[in-house]
Amino acid sequence: MRARLAAALAVAVLLCALCGLCAPAAWASGEPTWTAEPAAGGGRPYIYMEGVPGTVLEDKLSVTNRGAKPLAVRLRSADMFNTAGGAPAVRGARQSKDAGTWITLAANRVTVPPRTRAEVPFSVTVPPGALPGDHPGAVVAESGGRAVGVRIQLRVSGPTLAALTVEDVSVAGGAIRYSLVNRGNTALTPRVAFRADGLFGQVLRRAPRTLPVELLPAQRVRITEKWTDPPSLNKVTVHIDATASGDARAEASVSAAFVPWRTVGGAVAALLTTAATTLWWVRRRRHPPAPDPTSEQTDNDRHLARSGT
Repeated sequence: MRARLAAALAVAVLLCALCGLCAPAAWASGEPTWTAEPAAGGGRPYIYMEGVPGTVLEDKLSVTNRGAKPLAVRLRSADMFNTAGGAPAVRGARQSKDAGTWITLAANRVTVPPRTRAEVPFSVTVPPGALPGDHPGAVVAESGGRAVGVRIQLRVSGPTLAALTVEDVSVAGGAIRYSLVNRGNTALTPRVAFRADGLFGQVLRRAPRTLPVELLPAQRVRITEKWTDPPSLNKVTVHIDATASGDARAEASVSAAFVPWRTVGGAVAALLTTAATTLWWVRRRRHPPAPDPTSEQTDNDRHLARSGT
């Protein structure tokens, strides 16, 4: 299998070096000097593959060198995952345990001549015991300190389940924070709606909107929803309703008290000061200070002196 892929790679590089697409006029200034993308796909955003356990699937990716010098590119396969904020990312070298280990590249290093496009064949061998559902992976091309990932959306045929949960909801600092967890075996694009009910009625309502997140199977992301005008004094219950294709639905709620602590603190301080002052005057009126004998004796002496005694 690997020998056949290597032979196909050599032919692909030769053909692309002779094709008209690689004319110098095609390279606009300011663009990256090289790119990696799905091959011959008419603008495919990713490579989609599907098969039953035990199947061997094949496709190609293109590495295009727009520069005037030969380009040496390193290639590796990897699992895909979501970062904590939901962005797509790939596992590091030797960290993959799923689709990244099923991918076999025709070559791990490719040298692409100037102004040439090389098509690199690869195969995906689905293990006999692979679970049904989506197994996202990628081929990562690296050169000159730059890395580009070509996504491989691999689906193992069989029953699929779309399942979603909303967890760890909290309200603080003018924001609603929550976690979305994909409990199924298919990638999801969640839609989320918000509602908050206070002591005197509804204080927040936001219609469902699609999040800019593709939540991969078995992944968890942390989302922050800004709430710039929360109530200043109220107790509310925030409700979150999340949905996704495949009839996935999840709900969660949390209660929160909004108290203007700075204002309350100032009022309490002023009240304590007033109370302390009032108590001091009350005690002074009830227990006036005793007269000073020395002061009274001096007054008597002065009176006797004035009378000539």
